[in-house]
Amino acid sequence: MDTMPGYSDDKVAILKRLKRVEGQVRGLSRMVEDDTYCIDVLTQVSATTKALEAVAIKLLDEHLMHCVMDAAKAGGEGADIKVKEASEAIARLVRS
Repeated sequence: MDTMPGYSDDKVAILKRLKRVEGQVRGLSRMVEDDTYCIDVLTQVSATTKALEAVAIKLLDEHLMHCVMDAAKAGGEGADIKVKEASEAIARLVRS
């Protein structure tokens, strides 16, 4: 495993986004506790999902730009492993 994750330079921004998502999820819980209209809750679920997907895309981009690129430059089996990991991560994102 690499000593520094590819997102290290953007860690503060990623954490800020995740805190925002965390707040959205808490808001969803309040909406359900308050018996908010179903469509309004679903609208907020969609917004929260999109926000979390944006974090995932950012992390994937950083992984490709750092971890995969570095491994590709080094070549060998490590490069194959990183490309396979990235492909599997993309497949998980597409399925979700």
